[in-house]
Amino acid sequence: MSELSITTTQNVNINFTTASIGERVLAYLLDLVIIISYYTVIIVLFFNIFNIENLAETDGASLMAIYGLISLPVVFYALFFENLMEGQTVGKKILKIKVIKIDGYQSSFADYLIRWLFRIIEVTPPLSFIGLIVMIISDKTQRIGDMAAGTAVITLKNKINIDHTILKELKSDYVPTYSLVIKLSDNDVRIIKETYETAVKSADYEIIAKLVSKIESVTGIKSVSSSPMAFVDTIIKDYNYYTQNM
Repeated sequence: MSELSITTTQNVNINFTTASIGERVLAYLLDLVIIISYYTVIIVLFFNIFNIENLAETDGASLMAIYGLISLPVVFYALFFENLMEGQTVGKKILKIKVIKIDGYQSSFADYLIRWLFRIIEVTPPLSFIGLIVMIISDKTQRIGDMAAGTAVITLKNKINIDHTILKELKSDYVPTYSLVIKLSDNDVRIIKETYETAVKSADYEIIAKLVSKIESVTGIKSVSSSPMAFVDTIIKDYNYYTQNM
């Protein structure tokens, strides 16, 4: 595993740990189990709906059409789930790994499409060894499809490491209030947080009120909170939200 460092537009460094080859292979095998299970269920259904004699009497073109229709979900499995689940298939979800852009932005459908197209020559058996060899050689554990799409697969088992002087834990369903908070810099938020925490400990509400006024004048934000303390706390959370999701 290696470290993947990304600098956001707000000059916040975010470090990711790339998924290991073992994690990626295991995720692939889990997806393969799902695909085999799908085929098994479909075959059983066909044997229940059509008896063997009827299938034998079916012409070759019709059988090919049936097999092609059955295989469509398998062919598009990775593309469908990575696009639906923002970089994860079911196997990746279980292993807690996902696809991201190496520039820090959320991967798009076009990125997933490129990765999917390259699966044909480096993931699909019997050519799976190609993707494996490339991942071993790559310093970011990327296969050819990742390199072409500008993506990497990271592990989510370790939290994103952001400068701990501004870090604020957020719930997964957190909804930001003030979009103009992005006018602030990393250093601005560090000063705001340090000043705020010091003022709270000493119960210096005058300092908090001055801090609110300064934030409003710099950002153009008008507080909608009933409490100055709630406003500053929201500002810090919103900043973390936007910088973590860029």
